[in-house]
Amino acid sequence: MANSKRTLFLKRRLRVRNKLRKVNAGRMRLSVHRSNKNISAQLIDDVNGVTLASASTLEKALGVIGKSNVEAAAKVGTAIAERAVKAGVTEAYFDRGGFLFHGKVKAVADAAREGGLKI
Repeated sequence: MANSKRTLFLKRRLRVRNKLRKVNAGRMRLSVHRSNKNISAQLIDDVNGVTLASASTLEKALGVIGKSNVEAAAKVGTAIAERAVKAGVTEAYFDRGGFLFHGKVKAVADAAREGGLKI
């Protein structure tokens, strides 16, 4: 029986996340989710199970509502870095989920690095 695309994506996401957790114990996690219409990022404290900061293209303040391109992803990355520094977090590990580190996902990571977040 062939696996569906969704099943393969979920397996890939768990594989990536479990490898990262082993290496980066104690650090915050910068998780990215990409859809066809939007992109979002969250800074998560896995020890306490709390989201410290988040940014998304659904926010009016970013001015990219409903856009899902590299420029919008870069704005999300800059916003999440700014909010992370405001929350007192300077270091996190990047959780790409089941997505390839290319294009929009890479733009979020690069913008977060430029914004002062050590990834």
